[in-house]
Amino acid sequence: MRNKDGRAEHNERLEFLGDAVLETVVSDILFHHFQIQREGFLTNTRSKIVQRDTLNRLATEMGLDRLVHSNSHNSSHNSYMGGNAFEALMGAIYLDRGYDACMFFMRNRILRKLLNVDRMASKEVNFKSKLIEWAQKNHIHLEFRVEEQRENRTTPVFVTRIILEGLEGEQGKGYSKKESHQEASKATLKALKSDRQLVTAIFDAKALHTAQEEEPVMEVPES
Repeated sequence: MRNKDGRAEHNERLEFLGDAVLETVVSDILFHHFQIQREGFLTNTRSKIVQRDTLNRLATEMGLDRLVHSNSHNSSHNSYMGGNAFEALMGAIYLDRGYDACMFFMRNRILRKLLNVDRMASKEVNFKSKLIEWAQKNHIHLEFRVEEQRENRTTPVFVTRIILEGLEGEQGKGYSKKESHQEASKATLKALKSDRQLVTAIFDAKALHTAQEEEPVMEVPES
């Protein structure tokens, strides 16, 4: 993106706006497309459409990835680049033409040509596996901590908190531990995508832990 003086600017603000617009537009479309489905189904389907893998694929098919210039050497950031570009495009369309243009773009250019809504709705997405894969790839210590079990009438509610290198990630609730793990993983993946300070803090904590583990022990034990 370039400002009125022709100087290059970062797309972070457009990504922020586009992320919110995208979620609203997709929610609107799904609400009217699946008229008898409940909130949980709609929420899960929306997550599958706006998740990073889907947006990266859309950006590649549209050629957006070839238009992005980046000075970042962070592999985890680069893996989000296509999706970030798609969000920035949504933000730009909204600012230039408004909500109706964003709706037209998603419904007619994306969902009718590049994505099948019904197929996406039936697709299983394992957010926990994706988070574990990211952590293993970057050698990050990951923990799923069940913080509390609250009674909702007669049904137990499980709350899981994600811990990354000793730092708290997001939490998720569910009527089983598996569901709470999935919800916490989904929220944490979204935070990792949008919060660069969180990613930096995690890698700083990892570096500190690694340095402490490698520090030599000078005392020799008694024989």
